[in-house]
Amino acid sequence: LVQAWPYFGTVMEKTFKEVLEPKIRAKNVHLKTCTFTKIHFGEKCPRINGIKAYTKEIGRRQVTLDLQICYIGDCEIHMDISKFNLGVKGVQLYGTLRVILEPLLTDAPFVGAVTLFFMQKPHLEINWAGMSNLLDVPGINVMSDSLIQDFIASRLVLPNRITVPLKKNMNIAHLRFPIPQGVIRVHLLEAENLVQKDSFLGAIRGKSDPYALLRVGTVQYRSKTVSRDLNPIWNETFEFVVHEVPGQDLEVDLYDEDPDKDDFMGSLLIGLVDVMNDRTVDEWFPLSKTTSGHLHLKLEWLSLVNDQEKLHEDKKGLSTAILIVYLDSAFNLPKNHFEYSNGECGAKKIKNNKYLKKMEREPSSFVLLTVGNKTQKSKTCNFSKDPTWGQAFTFFVHSAHSQSLHIEIKDKERDSALGTSVVCLSRLLEDPNMTLDQRFQLDHSSSDSSIQMKLVLRALNVEEPDPQRVKAGVNASKQGPVRVVEKGGNQQKFVSPPEVSKVPPVSKDSAALESLPKRDSGEDLDTKDSSAAPVPSETVAGPDGAEHKQNPEHRPPPALHSGAAAVPTLPVVQELRLAPSVTSLGSLPSSCFELSSSNLDIHNGTEMPLGEIQLTVRYASVRQSLVVLVNGCRNLVPSSNRGVDPYVRIYLLPDRRWTSRKKTSVKKKTLNPQYDEKFEFFESLENVKKRTLDIAVKNSRPFISQERKDLGKVRIDLSQEDLIKGFAQW
Repeated sequence: LVQAWPYFGTVMEKTFKEVLEPKIRAKNVHLKTCTFTKIHFGEKCPRINGIKAYTKEIGRRQVTLDLQICYIGDCEIHMDISKFNLGVKGVQLYGTLRVILEPLLTDAPFVGAVTLFFMQKPHLEINWAGMSNLLDVPGINVMSDSLIQDFIASRLVLPNRITVPLKKNMNIAHLRFPIPQGVIRVHLLEAENLVQKDSFLGAIRGKSDPYALLRVGTVQYRSKTVSRDLNPIWNETFEFVVHEVPGQDLEVDLYDEDPDKDDFMGSLLIGLVDVMNDRTVDEWFPLSKTTSGHLHLKLEWLSLVNDQEKLHEDKKGLSTAILIVYLDSAFNLPKNHFEYSNGECGAKKIKNNKYLKKMEREPSSFVLLTVGNKTQKSKTCNFSKDPTWGQAFTFFVHSAHSQSLHIEIKDKERDSALGTSVVCLSRLLEDPNMTLDQRFQLDHSSSDSSIQMKLVLRALNVEEPDPQRVKAGVNASKQGPVRVVEKGGNQQKFVSPPEVSKVPPVSKDSAALESLPKRDSGEDLDTKDSSAAPVPSETVAGPDGAEHKQNPEHRPPPALHSGAAAVPTLPVVQELRLAPSVTSLGSLPSSCFELSSSNLDIHNGTEMPLGEIQLTVRYASVRQSLVVLVNGCRNLVPSSNRGVDPYVRIYLLPDRRWTSRKKTSVKKKTLNPQYDEKFEFFESLENVKKRTLDIAVKNSRPFISQERKDLGKVRIDLSQEDLIKGFAQW
């Protein structure tokens, strides 16, 4: 890029002068004098910070790459419009650009076309110059930046794509507008323990008025506001079209509605690839970027099927199908516009000659497309009676048998129709592929005016989940470390406990637990009979594929065994679920011990360890992070008669900086603390494989106290472990 940048700059300067300048001049009478006085693309070129290639999730005939692009440019572009000088002096842009090379061919150039688009709106900042820096006025500056961002988004962010054919006579229509991958139906149910944001005179806390913003790509919905409630119940449903998986995420932001500025209350990012694989996810998700709060969502993945039997009308008024409209072009639009009322069209009387000249011009037309109560608008094609739009639109359909698509072509200059058309969706049902690709005659227009469109109808289908698959559950969410919220006494609400069907509810007292056979702590467990329990933040589906929710108050702590890990068969899981979490055996004080994943090597001169710690470690490849779950400790050795207040401290060696240290909460006066806290280290798998986990259990004591602070230490060499599978053990 550094080598090619000056040449790219030269090409762009030529494009600005020869292509862009005439286009701007033609846009408007006031822009006729527009000239570029300086075009310089600067010395600094864009940087590509990382590339990810997808291999498993895609077809064999394509290459899919994600490029992290960062451009902090020193470009200078100045233009004169009549007496004003306007310019840009520096641009910052960063975002993830997806590049798809398809189809792959057996002869040169080996790739048929390149498709480019951003997954989410890229971040953009522009340093404006000229016009006596009028655009630096805060309101205008933000407005102009966001207008340009919207302009980029309307062309470059999904579902919009740029497709460049590399081979002659390549049909790229299906590459520019592929059928979406599916639909995600989001049931926004409720939230709990949200942060209080309303304050009165800076002191008295009031209750917040929460609402949610839900986003996939460029589509955003807002929920209703629940007034004065930190445990709001919404029970609303939203539907989003998903164009790219993996890649697109569901973003949920919670805000407190205020008269002046709405306060942020937490957010959630959910990878849709997990929802697509699980089909249905019904979970409490912990909110990130906030101190407390959980959000209850039910997510359903609907695949698009070409099957008319699936089109029966939904009782709850939800969508049953999706209509995709490829708006291609129109032919021979009338110069003179018609006003029509009650279905009769009559030419408007021409008042004067000035008006006549205007009417002799070719029309600048755009299209309004309507299904039900949703209307979408195309871009405007200037001065053409045969305009080409080349755009795709999607609509949710409730009843394909009775609904219609309404088309209206309008002239930008005068707000009146150049032609209309109505297509009943039942016509699509007559075709076995539920597709129409043809010219449609325009009504209320010239006799030979028509519009070229392709209409595709697809039924929405909830497929049954694969009973063999381990569900991602809460792991679908992508957020930082999560603290567990305690609910009165010792009943803890686990962030994401393993759910196993048909396990009898367990009473709060541990008598039932203690009756189960105990294992000796030093024993090297046989991996054949008890491969490790599933990672505690995953959900296990029962034999019938259904998940059975248990009351969080009655969940015993998940106990885990050593040995690496496939998900065990159900009887083993049941045994693990009910295994005793705490066994109080006396131990002797000694210095420290080291634990590898397969057996216990104790280096402290005596045969007695200092107790045990239960850990779950795995690498989350979607989030590019090492996830360490500290479940709890047992049989810790007291360092004084006063009792101990243990907490766990984690480093990912060799990094011992204070800022990268992770630490659990402190549990008071216990030798068998239960934490169930999750921590993440955002590193590549390659880097993690070179590192060592250093985990210490420490006693929280007064600053001037003479007591021993360290209670024990474990080091785990990560190069020896299969981190993608993960391991879980004492």
